[in-house]
Amino acid sequence: MKAANAGLKVQDREPCSGGTRHTARVVTTLAIDCGGGGIKASVLDGAGTMRARPLRVPTPYPLPPALFVKTLLELGGRLPAADRLTVGLPGMIRHGVVVATPHYVTRSGPRSKVDPGLVAQWSGYDARTALAEAFGVPALVLNDAEVHGAGVVAGTGCELVLTLGTGLGSALFDGGVLAPHLELSHAPVRWNTTYDTYVGEPERRRLGDAFWSRRIRQVVDGLRPVFRWDRLYLGGGNSRLIRPEQLARMGDDVVVVPNTAGIVGGVRAWELATGRHGASA
Repeated sequence: MKAANAGLKVQDREPCSGGTRHTARVVTTLAIDCGGGGIKASVLDGAGTMRARPLRVPTPYPLPPALFVKTLLELGGRLPAADRLTVGLPGMIRHGVVVATPHYVTRSGPRSKVDPGLVAQWSGYDARTALAEAFGVPALVLNDAEVHGAGVVAGTGCELVLTLGTGLGSALFDGGVLAPHLELSHAPVRWNTTYDTYVGEPERRRLGDAFWSRRIRQVVDGLRPVFRWDRLYLGGGNSRLIRPEQLARMGDDVVVVPNTAGIVGGVRAWELATGRHGASA
């Protein structure tokens, strides 16, 4: 199944003068996908097509908000100028404000010791306002799995997106409208073990791809009666490592999508955001 990826075109906002008619132009979007291990970015046209080769830098640690903004500015400065900015962040993001983030509050990266000072700096951090001011363009900041989902959902029925990488990301869409975010990654899947730990990158390395793939299938089977999705998309950097024999047992309503959706979704996220409880980006 190939998901729709609607484009967005607007009229040139420059004022007309002397009776001259301005032609329509495509709004460009700088899309930045922020992960626990790396930060990726590219500039997209109105159809979600990359206008520049995507760039990636390692996520620096420790990462206070000021360094986060500086890192994104430096990365964006290596790409063509854009009209607006979309940023996907791990954790609970509400209206562009960080409620909690799992990785950026640690001293040296995912699953390292949490720094109380970083927790205080990130909690309640208005990332959207800070980034809009730093870049000088309108900004949209969402959970990274939500941006990923924006790049793949078809916009019909109940669609769940699970991203497999450093940990587990999730986003739920109903009729193309983004539902309030739930941090499924922190829910217990067994005694004293969260989904994040159960299927994250450290476990994949420990188990090997074959046993890890079987574990992913078991997670899908367990979540099916919870969400009753019409379509489940498995994305993120590790989704490509799921063994074909395990994927085949998950059902025809489960699809693996490319990790580039985390960037490509940066355009469509603006359209979906306008339907999110009527809030505008």
